[in-house]
Amino acid sequence: MGTISGGHIVAKFLKEVEDIDTVFGLPGGHIDRIFDGLFEFGINLIDVRHEQSAAMAAHSWSIYKNRPGVCVVTAGPGFTNAITGIVNARMENAPLVILCGTSPRRDWEIGALQDMDQKAMIASTVKWQATCHDIKRIPEYLSNAFRIASSGRPGPVFLELIPDILNISVEENELEVFKKGTCTSSFVPAQSDMDKAVELINGAEKPLVLGGSGCRGCDIELAELIDKTGAPFMLLNSGRGTVPDSHPLSLWQGGLMAAMAAMSMADLVLVLGVRLDWVLQHGRLFPQAKTVRIDIEPEELNRNITCDVGLAGDMLTTLSALNPGVERKDRSTWAEELKTAYQPMVAEEHEARTKASDPIHPLRAVTLVKDIIGTDAFYFADGGDSCYFGMVGTEASSGASVMGTAGGLFGCLGTGLPFGLGARAAMPDKKIVVLTGDGSIGLNIMEFDTAVRHNLPLITVVLNDQSWGMIRHGQSMSYGPDRVIGSNLGVVHYEKIAEGLGGHGELVEKEADIVPALERAMASGKPACINILTDMAIASPATLIFVDSLNMEK
Repeated sequence: MGTISGGHIVAKFLKEVEDIDTVFGLPGGHIDRIFDGLFEFGINLIDVRHEQSAAMAAHSWSIYKNRPGVCVVTAGPGFTNAITGIVNARMENAPLVILCGTSPRRDWEIGALQDMDQKAMIASTVKWQATCHDIKRIPEYLSNAFRIASSGRPGPVFLELIPDILNISVEENELEVFKKGTCTSSFVPAQSDMDKAVELINGAEKPLVLGGSGCRGCDIELAELIDKTGAPFMLLNSGRGTVPDSHPLSLWQGGLMAAMAAMSMADLVLVLGVRLDWVLQHGRLFPQAKTVRIDIEPEELNRNITCDVGLAGDMLTTLSALNPGVERKDRSTWAEELKTAYQPMVAEEHEARTKASDPIHPLRAVTLVKDIIGTDAFYFADGGDSCYFGMVGTEASSGASVMGTAGGLFGCLGTGLPFGLGARAAMPDKKIVVLTGDGSIGLNIMEFDTAVRHNLPLITVVLNDQSWGMIRHGQSMSYGPDRVIGSNLGVVHYEKIAEGLGGHGELVEKEADIVPALERAMASGKPACINILTDMAIASPATLIFVDSLNMEK
């Protein structure tokens, strides 16, 4: 059979065992042999311009391929650059395998290039971390990495591969046969708990469903639960679109304000695969309601609030077992009562969608983007106010087709363009749109170069209020408009950066120019940046919530 190097063992395992066809990374001497293996085994390497983008793009790729994403980073600065994306993946429960180089073992602790204790630094942000010291055990360590990343609550794992084993060779017949292990998380709660949950659901007059990423892949089962109960619902994170936003009971038709109204009025809240974090006000908005909670992590069931029934199990199996006992009931009166309550709260937003405006209202800009590009596209909303308007102004027609990439637990700006790249690599036949702010686009704007080099066309729309808008508005509200500091950016021509990197770019200052600019961007077939100057005076409701949450004098 001949010999094979450690770096080639890595690539062979990725290709032949885990069926990984795309890897994200940035080169470095410590990982060169892995890159050579990717070349040898025909794995597509998307080499980005910053390692945090590699982790973010692999995170996005994992969502749409339904398997762990892989990023390969070099030692030292390559490793530290990736940490932001790794932490974001941990916060969002994304299965991510990080393969990282190190300095040679023979040079540890004598001042070698990029010698540092990477495992100690990363330990608190990953599910598992290890260093492989034996070339023959590379497949074993890789198998562990993929298994742990995918099992239970998914998350990132970290594996160091030292040059001492990557750059030497071994006889292939000395290696164990590469095998893909099974990894199942299908388990169902106790029947007694299921019976209690069914009793609460059937007895409720005003049920509400709050679902998150744990609902992804449960399209049929979740739709059955919603249709039987007649419960209004709000799906968040990568779970959004599992039941489309166009469903008459979806609260996305009223946005986050509708969800907040529903929480305050419901008598039963079903919390399905979503954390009660700051986005959902830590569960404090429904003290009057009983709760049924389903999560794959038992420790999550009573976090922040004590649920009336906690069901520890994977969502698909649990909903499949729960649904037969749920009675079909007409709760249209509750749905209409809720709609009547929240419609005045969102009247201003609905007007902003339909009313022409100069200066341009950011929500009006997003609405025009959605109308032209369509609801079959995949939208990634990044930034502060821009993330809010991107999320409420679009419509999810399928699972994870609208993602507020900066609106999660980590609140990580700069995610939009890398997430768009990862999605484009995973779904080359889909339309990809990034809706971002002028602050957030600057964090990873060089990835336009990656998009051009790898022929990954997408459209990026910058909602440009010439500032870090959420911060500027917050400073003005808290300290006065004359004490705004460090949050003004002025007019920056991001479209010229995209154009200079080989993409298509246009500046838009008038609403009438938005649609023609989008049409030219789509016709160009290139990665495109439409830089829209928006009304600087507009602040989103998310800003008000954010500022209020930081008011320590309350």
